[in-house]
Amino acid sequence: MNHLDSDYFSTCSSTGDQFAGRHILADFWGVERMGELDFIQTTIEESARKAGATILHSYYHPFGEGMGVSGVTVLSESHISIHTWPERNFASIDIFMCGNCDPQTSVDYLQKILKPSSVDQSLNRRGVISAVAQIYS
Repeated sequence: MNHLDSDYFSTCSSTGDQFAGRHILADFWGVERMGELDFIQTTIEESARKAGATILHSYYHPFGEGMGVSGVTVLSESHISIHTWPERNFASIDIFMCGNCDPQTSVDYLQKILKPSSVDQSLNRRGVISAVAQIYS
């Protein structure tokens, strides 16, 4: 087996481009409980499982009573990180997944549990190798 056969790169069905993974940046506004470390960590980890990801390690740091939490869950398929500002009812969430994992499933689960009043999100494909470039390589 070629080492590229198991590198988790995906192929876009419409363009033929290959890419390392999908990366969602999401800003959640109007969320409560953003200073509760256990709640945040449990929710992020469950969102990873819902997306089909494998959790390798998690580290979450509370900044003190009434203050925010920053944390990361490292996945076999990449990572999910969160930074919270409870004083603004705001969370900044970064979800990068490769292979068959679906970062949007993770976002959808987080929306269901965190119940933000609004969400701004962007999706980027990372490590894109265009189909045209593949022909000439």
